[in-house]
Amino acid sequence: MSKDFNDFLNTPDNSVMYDTQDIQDNKIWAALSYVGILFILPLLVNGGKSRYGKYHANQGFILFLADIVCGIAGAILGMIPIIGGILSALLSLALLALLIIGIINAANGKAKELPLIGGLLHVFDK
Repeated sequence: MSKDFNDFLNTPDNSVMYDTQDIQDNKIWAALSYVGILFILPLLVNGGKSRYGKYHANQGFILFLADIVCGIAGAILGMIPIIGGILSALLSLALLALLIIGIINAANGKAKELPLIGGLLHVFDK
């Protein structure tokens, strides 16, 4: 991989700020938070007391919002013959890549922001 791409993926790792037991207990909920509306799960489990779960719920919420925005943009772009379809497909692939990155980070006990969009909002993790 090129250096620029590695830099893009190298977002700050704040894992040391979270209790290791909290991470172990909530990895599954954190990983599921990247799948659509399931970002709400870490907030419901344990009464939303998991800081690690809240962190990933926030990242999942940002991804959920990005999915909505890209869905609207994709529908509009889809009206443009050929180029619109290609751009719409690229948006979908980018969102899929972010979903996979988020799930891998959560499952590995990492508190890393999603590339590009991860630092946009802090709703649940404060």
